[in-house]
Amino acid sequence: MLYAAIANKIDIWLWIGYGLVTLEGLTLLTFKLQCPLTLIAREYSNSTEDNFAIYLPNWLSMYTMLIYTSILIIIFIITIYQILN
Repeated sequence: MLYAAIANKIDIWLWIGYGLVTLEGLTLLTFKLQCPLTLIAREYSNSTEDNFAIYLPNWLSMYTMLIYTSILIIIFIITIYQILN
């Protein structure tokens, strides 16, 4: 999505990407900002760490939602800029 916004390739694939991100956001809102698969995995693990279900360092896994949300906001701003020009 970032490449499409920067390269001004605003086509159906970019809008499909926005739709999928919106669907994921609605899913996260439904499950109190946690992935439903994480909730299932918590039943089978005693770990309380943020990275128990993914292969990332704990310091990075705590901020994945903030990182990806920031990137998506940047993509959205670039897309609006490209549409208006």
